[in-house]
Amino acid sequence: MSRVRPHRLLCSLLLVAAAGLGTAGAAPASARPADGPAPLDRIVPAPASVRPADGAYRLTDRTAIRVPGATGETKRVAGYLADVLRPSTGYPLPVTDRGGDGIVLRLGAKGLGAEGYRLTVTRRAVTLSATRAAGLFHGVQTLRQLLPAAVERRTPQPGPWTVAAGTVTDTPRYAYRGAMLDVSRHFFSVAKVKRYIDQLALYKINKLHLHLSDDQGWRIAIDSWPRLAAYGGSTQVGGGPGGHYTKADYREIVRYAQSRYLTVVPEIDMPGHTNAALASYPELNCDGTAPPLYTGTEVGFSSLCVPKPVTYDFVNDVIRELAALTPGPYLHIGGDEAHSTSHEDYVTFMNKVQPVVAEYGKTVIGWHQLTGATPAKGAVAQYWGYDATSAAEKAQVADAAKKGTRLVLSPADRAYLDMQYAKDTPYGLHWAGYVPVERSYDWDPGTYLAGAPAGSVLGVEAPLWSETLSESAQAEYMAFPRLPGIAELGWSPASTHDWDRYKVRLASQGPRWDAMGITYYRSPQVPWPAK
Repeated sequence: MSRVRPHRLLCSLLLVAAAGLGTAGAAPASARPADGPAPLDRIVPAPASVRPADGAYRLTDRTAIRVPGATGETKRVAGYLADVLRPSTGYPLPVTDRGGDGIVLRLGAKGLGAEGYRLTVTRRAVTLSATRAAGLFHGVQTLRQLLPAAVERRTPQPGPWTVAAGTVTDTPRYAYRGAMLDVSRHFFSVAKVKRYIDQLALYKINKLHLHLSDDQGWRIAIDSWPRLAAYGGSTQVGGGPGGHYTKADYREIVRYAQSRYLTVVPEIDMPGHTNAALASYPELNCDGTAPPLYTGTEVGFSSLCVPKPVTYDFVNDVIRELAALTPGPYLHIGGDEAHSTSHEDYVTFMNKVQPVVAEYGKTVIGWHQLTGATPAKGAVAQYWGYDATSAAEKAQVADAAKKGTRLVLSPADRAYLDMQYAKDTPYGLHWAGYVPVERSYDWDPGTYLAGAPAGSVLGVEAPLWSETLSESAQAEYMAFPRLPGIAELGWSPASTHDWDRYKVRLASQGPRWDAMGITYYRSPQVPWPAK
């Protein structure tokens, strides 16, 4: 998961202090965005099918967003689209259930699944159809990318606002397309999490994995164990005030994610990575003595006391309260780097905890070390190994997949967004190696883990660990431009994956990020437009 060595962290923090945000890719406010409509073949993630046509549709001050016979969800998606387009265009863009030309959103399309869509653009209309509202929402993200990048600005822009004609028909390759945000090493406020959610939604990510507990901080209020948040959440890496989410805060994150068609996957890491909990309650320790709060970055030293009955009272209460707050189907129980737990105790613990998750109606996800125990039926293992991972460990995960355990792939030297791009990257670490943009994109989830059946792969996830990250701009610098590539691996057909073509599409996103105020790394591997 997040193996950190002190001298490496020190080097990274020194680079942060020296470099600040000066190498970030966000352009100054005066930078001129691209003016013309994006070609249909410049979309990220790449669509399943693109058929260009002659001509273009042009938005005007008379354009309406039409939702004939709409449900409440369709109207909400239409309202979201209007909220995106109004500030930059200056147009009223009324949402109406009357028929006619303009921008038309409708449900009822067949054969597009839960998240697919069809976008048809002619000179007279832009028609977006889907089977379910999630598909309409994903189609809206494609429509945004077909408009000039200046559409993302929040002040009136000159336009013109044209969309290239043609038809895009699109469905995802994988059902699980996730991104993880570590709010435990450094706490991220609700506003910062919402900002990240909006950025994830643009690239059709549909899962937000929140790492809510670790040695450095416990970030979610649990009524039955109040010191977890009040005391265990009172600090973070390097010290500082830390913080936690009240239940109302967490519900607001869940609500906001749902409005962007993302499912929140909460994680309580155990039996290791538990110092914040152990410091909060002495009885969770085998010797009955609470350790001090921890603000460093070492891993593997903490463990819940597996033989004690109170441990399972604690686990039951936490899972019960968190499950009640979480409408999504998954609950992540961690399970990695439990170096202070014997193998026998680890197996015992996982065998007792997995049924608790099922009791409260959730499906277990665990880091891939779960496969060293006995994964429950239907369990999901999140693989974070990398090239240096032993063949035996990889085979263990593949064998579990053959027996029915599903996999979410997050190889650390490909998908970990906190790995440095290069030795001069001002943030992040490099225990899994440096991960330039090409390397993060140039792998196939369907064939990545030797011996694992292709059908066992539920999807992909891009984790962002926060040892060296505390602000949105820093997180964005590490996520962009790599996050869109992981999103594409999860969404697009394998036949579309080609670095030389992808890097051109990726480069076209730069002016859009400038317009949105996203801080990003201008990788020399990407042919960014001149400013």
